[in-house]
Amino acid sequence: MAVFVYAENINGVYKKAAFEAVSYAKAVADKAGDTVTAITVNPTDSSDLLYKYGASNVINIKDEGLKSFSAKAYAQAVSEVLDGNIIVFPHTTDASSIAPMLAVMKNYSLLTNALEAPESLSPFQVKRKAFSGKGFMHAKAEGNGVIVTVSQNAFGVKENAVSGSEEVKNLSVANEDTKVISHEQSSGKLDLKEAEVVVSAGRGMKGPENWGMIEELANVLGAATACSKPVSDIGWRPHTEHVGQTGKAIAPNLYIAVGISGAIQHLAGVNSSKTIVVINSDAEAPFFKSADYGVVGDAFQIIPALTEKIKALKG
Repeated sequence: MAVFVYAENINGVYKKAAFEAVSYAKAVADKAGDTVTAITVNPTDSSDLLYKYGASNVINIKDEGLKSFSAKAYAQAVSEVLDGNIIVFPHTTDASSIAPMLAVMKNYSLLTNALEAPESLSPFQVKRKAFSGKGFMHAKAEGNGVIVTVSQNAFGVKENAVSGSEEVKNLSVANEDTKVISHEQSSGKLDLKEAEVVVSAGRGMKGPENWGMIEELANVLGAATACSKPVSDIGWRPHTEHVGQTGKAIAPNLYIAVGISGAIQHLAGVNSSKTIVVINSDAEAPFFKSADYGVVGDAFQIIPALTEKIKALKG
């Protein structure tokens, strides 16, 4: 039972999601009595970073045709070097678009949004998110093999250093379906999906001119900023910060929601957070029913006071 993992990189650099996927694969391999082989495409980072989390072997795909991302081309490249019946993917935007295509190519079962290590390997059974994150299910896969995507921040990054080896595979996969016109990448901000702490706000902030206090609190906490759908729809904040059913699904250790009512569509994207703190002037706001901690009051008084208190504690 060979265990493989897709170690995603962005412009050659491994992110937290890759290390979490390798950590998950290592847990599966230990249960199976096997080792982990990581597959990565055109990395610039050292494979030592993958050995650190349990990958004993790294297959480094070199292909100039894969400089621009294409789910179909990447799936084909992974398929050409894959020699196992369990493969783990992070549940990132790119990786979760490769996984179903690879499943079709290999005739493997596909289980998405896994939250924990598998309960059994034969058949492969795992707890996963269901109904847009509003519920959980124990899904079972049967057949020749299984592909599983790991929900970000669910399993965690776990160091499990091993001695590893790298094999370079030079491929030439046709990538004619995708033509990149331009490439824009944000800089200087935490990746919202990988952030351990997120400070989010909604229409209760009354206008974009008041977001400075949210950004200051986030800065003090080392957090990423997020927003509700109505806020991004009316242009107060960029759509890249929208979390919810139709935005990004996140699972930070701490989610602070300021001036957000907590409609079910928003909860679908944040209810995997380990701890939820809600700050709202409306004591009847639905979000309080899902909160671990709630503060009823004026955010324009609470947030600055909270920020100053944290600054004082940090010295």
